[in-house]
Amino acid sequence: MEFDFEKMTADDRYKILTSTIVPRPIAWVTTTSKDGVRNAAPFSFFTALSKDPPLLVLGISPGGDGSLKDTARNILDTHEFVVNLVPRSASHSMNLTSSVVPPGVDELEIANLETRPSLKVKPERIAISPVAFECRLHTPIEFPNQLIALGQVVQAHVDDIFILDPEKFYVDTIAMDLIGRMHGRGWYTSADGIFQIDRP
Repeated sequence: MEFDFEKMTADDRYKILTSTIVPRPIAWVTTTSKDGVRNAAPFSFFTALSKDPPLLVLGISPGGDGSLKDTARNILDTHEFVVNLVPRSASHSMNLTSSVVPPGVDELEIANLETRPSLKVKPERIAISPVAFECRLHTPIEFPNQLIALGQVVQAHVDDIFILDPEKFYVDTIAMDLIGRMHGRGWYTSADGIFQIDRP
């Protein structure tokens, strides 16, 4: 079957994209507003783009009311964010941070998540995440109430227990049990198969 994306609605295009481009890694993004309020939210329009410079790309769609999401606003205002990767053990906490809450509400507190200070940027990293990338905004691509952010990684954190050989930079990827986004509502995958969690 053929799908003419130039004639389809954004919602219908979304269904085709997200049910076929799988699995998608999840960026559990922490930011800080210009007023110092912390924010955390997961995004699966995300991947690594290049190694030199080391760039990640993050796609942030409009909020449910069509407005710019706090994560996007914070990145544009401060030019800093942290991408935390999600182990399966943190999937329910990650899910809680996807809740729609008023601006200024700290999702890290809602999900009872511990954090660690970053080394080069202001936003904190999530302690339970085995991998975190501190990023500075390299290039913003803005659309009405949405943002595609190219972030340059300036610092990477990998939990010591997953380092196989520090001199060769070998990491035990399977042991980290990171999850990815699958099709439909609430479907995810990890190293040992797919699973589903209900959205809040």
